[in-house]
Amino acid sequence: MSKELDYAQPSLQGTIRIPGDKSISHRSIMFGAIAKGTTTVEGFLQSDDCLATIDCFTKLGVKILVEAEAVQIVSNGIDAWNEPSEILYTGNSGTTTRLMLGILAGSNVSSVLIGDESIQKRPMKRVTVPLKQMGAHFIGRDDARFTPIAVEGKKLQAIQYKMPVASAQVKSAILFAGLHAEGETVVTEMETSRDHTERMLRHFGANIAVEGKKIRLQGPQELRSTHVVVPGDISSAAFFLVAGAIVPNSKLVLQNVGLNPTRTGIMDVLQEMDAQVSIRPLNNVSHEEIGDITISTSELIGTEICGELIPRLIDEIPIIALLATQARGRTVIKDAEELKVKETNRIDAVVTELKKLGANITATDDGMIIEGPTLLHGADLLTYGDHRIGMMAAIASLVTSSAVTIDNEMCVGVSYPNFFEQLSSVIK
Repeated sequence: MSKELDYAQPSLQGTIRIPGDKSISHRSIMFGAIAKGTTTVEGFLQSDDCLATIDCFTKLGVKILVEAEAVQIVSNGIDAWNEPSEILYTGNSGTTTRLMLGILAGSNVSSVLIGDESIQKRPMKRVTVPLKQMGAHFIGRDDARFTPIAVEGKKLQAIQYKMPVASAQVKSAILFAGLHAEGETVVTEMETSRDHTERMLRHFGANIAVEGKKIRLQGPQELRSTHVVVPGDISSAAFFLVAGAIVPNSKLVLQNVGLNPTRTGIMDVLQEMDAQVSIRPLNNVSHEEIGDITISTSELIGTEICGELIPRLIDEIPIIALLATQARGRTVIKDAEELKVKETNRIDAVVTELKKLGANITATDDGMIIEGPTLLHGADLLTYGDHRIGMMAAIASLVTSSAVTIDNEMCVGVSYPNFFEQLSSVIK
């Protein structure tokens, strides 16, 4: 369903409580299903992606009760799962698909995973290759490079694996498999990626050691059920952080935002670009840092974004590209080849759609170059069914001289179901 966005030069004022972190919400269900006992999850994100994860475990016989933002998971452990009579449908969720491959590989059930049209084009071999080294058995298209993939659960053996790409999903799939493998699984990262899996393993009582970029997990281990509090998602907050910085006469307070250091690259970029941004730290929850962030209209300058910073903000690059169109000077984003294998090729998609608005932006093999500041105008934009492209377009409409129309407003439900309601609430 298309949506016209015409906000007539607004200012943004108010407070927004950022909804639960998508990555942590996924993992809370996964670990709760593996652990024996009753796990409760507070602040769970009821987005399309996270509900797909719940659906998969329900089909495996795990009892999951969802009420408002609270979820209760009752499980007798991974060995008590039922072999599903239905295909496990992961929707648009790469996290669900890749992490489930690691989880199911060491279970005692056989199952089939399939996602939507987008997921069926996304590479799974980066996960299945190391899992096969552990003894996992997969059958799928192009040697299990793409879904649908059949998984025959088996006893696994630990491996030592040096990551060829910076990917929290690949790392997490191996650690999930290592939890039920014989011996010590060792994963060495090339660049530090988001570490929610390692933190949640500790929260569920696992014995795990992290030494710099090396992670050690002795298997097999049993997890204990617990209570999980999910902080707000900084990837969702990023859209309002950018809006607050580029829309004239604006000041926003974003509450309960997760400030895990492996995810706060957007904060580093804002500070490098001279944004008027500040953090009020709060007490940690479930091994995760949180805080309230205040952002105000800013005179921005261009910067370079590359190297080890990229894994800490990979999902925020579309909205950072919009931010750069309103900054003085050149912004260069590089080392971001991973954008090509997201929900869509985000390098091409971001450049194509921002050019329609009048942005001075050029695609490169591993990123993009943006010259600013640029006066943007309205246009009809495509989302490519990608939630982050859709929300980037909505924030862009706040600074365009005429209306922006997006072709699919529903795609934002993948990560931020009440995005448009919260945006409307702070427009003055």
